[in-house]
Amino acid sequence: MLLTADVGNTNIKLGIYDNDRLRFKLRFSTDAGKTSDEMAVELFTFFQIYHIDMSKINASIISSVVPKVTQPLMDAIRVVTGAKSLVIGPGLKIGMELRIDRPETLGGDIVCGCVGALEKYGGPVIMIFMGTATVIAYADENRVYRGGAIAPGVGISLDALTNRGALLPAVDLKAPKSVIRTNTVDCMRSGVMFGTACMLDGMIDRFTEEAGADAKIIATGGLAPQMIANCTHEIRFDENIILDGLNAIYKRNKKF
Repeated sequence: MLLTADVGNTNIKLGIYDNDRLRFKLRFSTDAGKTSDEMAVELFTFFQIYHIDMSKINASIISSVVPKVTQPLMDAIRVVTGAKSLVIGPGLKIGMELRIDRPETLGGDIVCGCVGALEKYGGPVIMIFMGTATVIAYADENRVYRGGAIAPGVGISLDALTNRGALLPAVDLKAPKSVIRTNTVDCMRSGVMFGTACMLDGMIDRFTEEAGADAKIIATGGLAPQMIANCTHEIRFDENIILDGLNAIYKRNKKF
């Protein structure tokens, strides 16, 4: 079985694949201060709780945007399962050409998400990642990654609004019934929820116009379902797309 790990700024998401089927997934918080031993204890505990046979995990692949976590996680996986880990980066065959200024700077999660989308849905594809940052990426029908755009994530934007506005309260991410509201809390909700949806719709229009082709539109990330529900474009939510991309990339690089 293959253990896939997507290390984000907020969470580490793990998936276990058996013959291309995602059998199990879990997540725990990202903490750059944890040692490999602490991570090993967490992994071992999770596997015990969910009755996962660690002896059947014989391979691992990691995508990480938090370099301080990568090596301790690799060590933890090796201690718990005995498996060595591939890490998304230069030198791996990913099945997608990166036609950008500095390919080595592209986040592993973006690479894996786009590869996963191309494998599952084909190109061209507009891939939306809604995490700490909101990233919109484009890959064409020839499996060429053309680039994208980065905007502040919804959480960052809301935190900035409440921290800088002395009279503005903290609010939950719930869309109001209409755009024009009559109280502060609902006005903030309207701005965040519908404003984000308008940004996504507008960027999709511009991506499509600039690329000159209609594309499948896929979104992932914890906040994606709430945000795309308010968009006018048809956007498919796929919560496992990065893990699926990791699985696809591993298959291209495994040694038989």
